[in-house]
Amino acid sequence: MMNMTLYQEKDYIREEEPIIELQQLTKQYGDYKAVDQLNLTIHKGEIFGLLGPNGAGKTTTILMMLGLTEPTSGRAVICGLDPTRQALKIKSRVGYLPDDIGFYDDRTALDNLVYTARLNGLSKQEARDRALILLKKTGLIEHAEKKAGAFSRGMRQRLGLADVLIKNPEVIILDEPTLGIDPEGVKELLELISSLSRDEGLTVLLSSHHLHQVQQICDRVGLFVKGQLIASGDIQTLAKELHQEGHLHIEVGASPWTSQLESAIQALDGVLSLYHEEEQKNSEGVPIVSIMCNQEMTSKIAETVLASQAQLVYLRRKDYGLDDIYHRYFERKGESEQ
Repeated sequence: MMNMTLYQEKDYIREEEPIIELQQLTKQYGDYKAVDQLNLTIHKGEIFGLLGPNGAGKTTTILMMLGLTEPTSGRAVICGLDPTRQALKIKSRVGYLPDDIGFYDDRTALDNLVYTARLNGLSKQEARDRALILLKKTGLIEHAEKKAGAFSRGMRQRLGLADVLIKNPEVIILDEPTLGIDPEGVKELLELISSLSRDEGLTVLLSSHHLHQVQQICDRVGLFVKGQLIASGDIQTLAKELHQEGHLHIEVGASPWTSQLESAIQALDGVLSLYHEEEQKNSEGVPIVSIMCNQEMTSKIAETVLASQAQLVYLRRKDYGLDDIYHRYFERKGESEQ
């Protein structure tokens, strides 16, 4: 039986309890399911990346978590609160940064933050003190008296982070925060998000379709396709699952590489194919050969190279990066629907 104490209002969240829990969360518009039976658990202090293409249902999920739209079925619990019944309390404990946050462009950065702080119940002095602290943390203290309308896209997003942090939230939700920012600005913003999570114990949900950005800072990743969470975990776990289900690629460099050595490796039980990487060489200029296997073959390949009297100069199993992981899971999802 479900433990209903998860849904009781709490003044705190214990470390071992999830701070975000989505259970069979579904949002349907007519015959179209924007979010389809989503189950997800995020713990305090995590940076979780919700990764998927535009239109996958990421923003709809966020809106349900914030109580800005009601689910068709299922349930969300954020900071021990139910957003369908306690949306205002959710807003006091969760900071939300959309892809394009609005400011009063004719007011200064400091004025904008003080205004938000006052709306959240801080006194005038507390609001100013808190705003100055956050402007310093986000690297904007020198621009405190600059009007928000004159800020670049990257500076607006930094100001947006300060804005969502002004009320000391437990969770911050960032929806495509790096959209439209130059590469250097993206790097700085991601580093800022990571340091804020670490230093202030913040839980971060980062929604994005940029694989490399998610890989840089997220502790775990959820792959979101057509309203469904098709896989979740850290990069190593997801890669391991794919290794267990699919083929392994082993890269080897040997000197000399002979036709007899190549034939010996191809004859090994478990080797499926072998091909030469064009223009790929190790630091000593030895060509790299890629071997596709249906099981772990690293040690057997090494033994075969040494038995041929060749020098083994390079050997590694090629691990999946997030790009490989995403596309492999995406392909598998497509195959299951056929």
